[in-house]
Amino acid sequence: MTAALACLALVGATVVAGDSAAEERSAEEILDEANETMRALTSVTLDMATTGSTTGRHHSSRLRTDLKSRCAYEETWDTGDGLEQIRTGETDYVRLNRAHVERKNTHWIKTRASDTAREEGLTDCTRDFTSFGTATKGKPAEVDGAWAIVLKVTEEDDEGSFTFCIAAEGEPYILKVVYEGPEYHSTTEFSAFDEPLNVRPPAAADVLDMSALGR
Repeated sequence: MTAALACLALVGATVVAGDSAAEERSAEEILDEANETMRALTSVTLDMATTGSTTGRHHSSRLRTDLKSRCAYEETWDTGDGLEQIRTGETDYVRLNRAHVERKNTHWIKTRASDTAREEGLTDCTRDFTSFGTATKGKPAEVDGAWAIVLKVTEEDDEGSFTFCIAAEGEPYILKVVYEGPEYHSTTEFSAFDEPLNVRPPAAADVLDMSALGR
């Protein structure tokens, strides 16, 4: 899933401390450095919100991941339906919540990670952190109390655009991205950079092992 995040509070012509160095680099150079920094993380949390441009349907999700093979994912739709997933190496634990079902599912389904797919709404814990299109600089912004460099990336087909907010001080983490397109718009916030990742399998009593049944 491609996700991009936009700053909600843009400031006028304020110049951030340390921004002079950023002014000397091109937008592409700044974005490449940020993507490289994100790819090197040992853990990160992504909070995402997506709304259909024509349908108005909305869903939100949270992913806590080591960007490799261990992660915890939660997704909720405006209908009340939801999905939870825990991946630990080669094993997935999945639990669905159907809003129209009176009795909610309390058990996790255990399967081999190789038997599940992102097309089914699940995650594989990874993120590419690559950007395509033409990048231009915007005005500095404040994101959750921290100054950020703002870059706008327009897709080559001109049908969608991304706004990246990159930390202006310290490590050049991507803090927030907004995508605006003809079919949907989404916002993703990044946090908990390199913090300890406490992702563990559910209690054995709460798990139905489908892999033992050859599924």
